Amino acid sequence: MNIVLRITFVSIFGLLLSSCGTNKTAAEALTENDFRNNVYREIVNDESKFMEFMEVAHANPPADMWLLKDHMQMMESGKIQEIMKNNPEMKEEMQKMKQEKMEKAPKMQQKMEQKMQKKMKKKMMNDPEIRKVMMQEMHQKMKSNPEMADKMMDQMIQFLHENPELMEKMKAKMKAHQDKM
Repeated sequence: MNIVLRITFVSIFGLLLSSCGTNKTAAEALTENDFRNNVYREIVNDESKFMEFMEVAHANPPADMWLLKDHMQMMESGKIQEIMKNNPEMKEEMQKMKQEKMEKAPKMQQKMEQKMQKKMKKKMMNDPEIRKVMMQEMHQKMKSNPEMADKMMDQMIQFLHENPELMEKMKAKMKAHQDKM
């Protein structure tokens, strides 16, 4: 009887000790690097868990701002273009979504256009090869979308008025092109 009592007591004490160790808060559990990295891997490797996580993040204003900031950095660094290069459907969808957002928020559209103009101006002035590629892409887009072509022409005229040096180069090229015809 004494042995049974001892075994019962040791078992109850063991159960008590083992159950006490699992009462960590999420913050305490995430301080352990291995555990935290395993949680991250579990989330990013499962689409449904990842989408649930994104919903939670977007519902939290500071987290939503962090996501937006990270997205903007990815856009500026070219990572988004690299990702989209291999996925044309997603690229087209994102361009449509971007256009819809810009139409809903004219101030945001104006700010983005100014930022893009500065970026394009810098690239075009610094690298003739980039200038050539950008011009080819622009001509292709203009052929496929006449409204955009008109808008781009207006922007280009404004850009040339702001940059007389480039305007003179453009006039010289146009004259040389006309002389060939």
